[in-house]
Amino acid sequence: MMQCGWPLLGPLQWIRYTDKQVKVKAGKQEEHRGWMVTVDPVSASVVLVDFSEAGASVRVVMGHAVEEVEVLQDADAETVQRLRSAFVLPKRPGLGPQELRTRKGDVRCWLEKNRVPVEEEVDKLKVAKVLTITAPYGPEDCCSSNQIILDRIQRLIRIKPGHPGPHPETDPDERF
Repeated sequence: MMQCGWPLLGPLQWIRYTDKQVKVKAGKQEEHRGWMVTVDPVSASVVLVDFSEAGASVRVVMGHAVEEVEVLQDADAETVQRLRSAFVLPKRPGLGPQELRTRKGDVRCWLEKNRVPVEEEVDKLKVAKVLTITAPYGPEDCCSSNQIILDRIQRLIRIKPGHPGPHPETDPDERF
């Protein structure tokens, strides 16, 4: 199956290409191969995953550049599972209620120490009424539609003493 006029097709047609190995022609000299995971419904951009011994790599081909999509093969059950797990964060070990309370308190104190307005709710922290931090209260547990605040609070949590992970002294990309 080969398709031209990709952006004009729409989601009902694009869904037929997901979980399939495809060849995407973009431009005169560009060709991309990989497993199609999804298509952005607004831009028609194609998300391709390619597996290697080093892990999975993700490539996004912008919808306006897609000229032709050709299906090479369907995914078997194992490949579908690998595609689904490529975007799932690894499970963290479960923490007990006491440890979660301690972490929540530590994060709240750290934010207050850094003059960030924070309110404690039953199982989460609210920052400036625009950001929520849920258990286990790490940078990846922050949620906000305000990207600037989200980024700053995540960086602040990363530099918190006792937080595992990169620190600004050792990782120049992690400066607050």
